[in-house]
Amino acid sequence: MVEPRPARSTTTLDEQLCFALYSASRAMTSAYRPMLDVLGLTYPQYLVLLVLWERGDTPVTGIGNALQLETGTLSPLLKRLEATGLITRTRQVDDERSVLVSLTPSGRALESRTADVQDRVGEATGLTHVRIGELRATLQQLTGQLRAVSAQRPA
Repeated sequence: MVEPRPARSTTTLDEQLCFALYSASRAMTSAYRPMLDVLGLTYPQYLVLLVLWERGDTPVTGIGNALQLETGTLSPLLKRLEATGLITRTRQVDDERSVLVSLTPSGRALESRTADVQDRVGEATGLTHVRIGELRATLQQLTGQLRAVSAQRPA
């Protein structure tokens, strides 16, 4: 007599939402890489600069919150950006623990050179601006939902 096969308790790799998101993230980073290499930037450094171009002078904690990165991850990125002359870091006079990050003139000038990068990656997706906006909204909603659930779990 043939024993029945146990019911599968997991889905295949290709059926996993987490893997689809992981793969898409890696593909997006790979699309950016050659264009950012020309500018002397890594993708995480580019994200830091995006925050600064949008917000201006920003405390390290503000950048970390925007990028959802811990200070320990962010500090080496900022150190390298400072070494390349794109940003400065200044301790706040009223609070020595707080460090303000500012763009240098070179860092500000780099913004205009990245507009083409954004356009080219957008075109590479094959999606319309409307579809990109919808997808971004869905992903932001998913992120918010997952963060809310994670915050409710005991540590």
